Amino acid sequence: MVPASSGVVPLVQVRVQVPATSANLGPGFDALGLALGMYDELTLRVSGRPGLRIQAYGDAPTDETNLVAQAARAGFAASGAQPLGLEMEYSARIPHARGLGSSAAAICAGVTGALALNGIRDRELALRIAFSLERHPDNIAAALYGGLTIAWIGGIGEPSAVRLTPARGVVPVAFIPERRTSTAASRGALPESVPHVDAARNAGRSALLVAALTSNPRELFAATEDRLHQPYRLPAIPEGAALLARLRAAGVPAVLSGSGPTILALCRDSAESAVAHGLAAGGYEPCELTVDLDGTSCSAADRDR
Repeated sequence: MVPASSGVVPLVQVRVQVPATSANLGPGFDALGLALGMYDELTLRVSGRPGLRIQAYGDAPTDETNLVAQAARAGFAASGAQPLGLEMEYSARIPHARGLGSSAAAICAGVTGALALNGIRDRELALRIAFSLERHPDNIAAALYGGLTIAWIGGIGEPSAVRLTPARGVVPVAFIPERRTSTAASRGALPESVPHVDAARNAGRSALLVAALTSNPRELFAATEDRLHQPYRLPAIPEGAALLARLRAAGVPAVLSGSGPTILALCRDSAESAVAHGLAAGGYEPCELTVDLDGTSCSAADRDR
């Protein structure tokens, strides 16, 4: 890190790119996540001018309440001194409050950028710091590691994750509405307990989903059945529930993305993607994406100002 001073100093600068994510993927509630080819971008600089300066593109505050700034502060605190001055530019392309991991992306971007400015490239450390802010590891694991991730919380309350490479040919199609959904409200719709038969069925489907996404995509339709959270969340988004029903009636493996309201189709080829596109309605616009395999990336450069 370049020490701050009262004069003109060369600035250390990092550029961070972080993908959108879809958590749960149907039965993998609070455990599975998939990184998607839609990205937020952050430029973070240590400055000789005291204070925080933010230029945000998208719906975000420009003071210390900014989630990226809070995450960067947490990253600096965990790895070294806070800089005297900090400048950031953040382009938020991931739609907010749509079930595509916008909060996780902001947190992962800030944490990764701060660690890099302190000379640290450690995704496991970034996962722990990000988890302290997000409290659910599914989206942040996928955002940091890319691909398909299985995340869990250990016995001492620390997050862990395993990254797997999805099978080639899987085509994610996100149906993204204009309306937003509160994650807290959506989680509040969940019951405190579910029937044992539903939990057992979901355990089997979740295991099958890992196999389907990594080596046997033809099983994706059966693997994406869920009884733990979607039946309780979908009544609050009737248009999404109707779209999900249409997709699955046509044999398309489709799920509620995260807590919604986005619906995600995990199409097995371009022909199935075309079928899915043809079923869009009710304010849900299809957006064909790729599976991101790299996760959060960071490059550093110095410049004088």
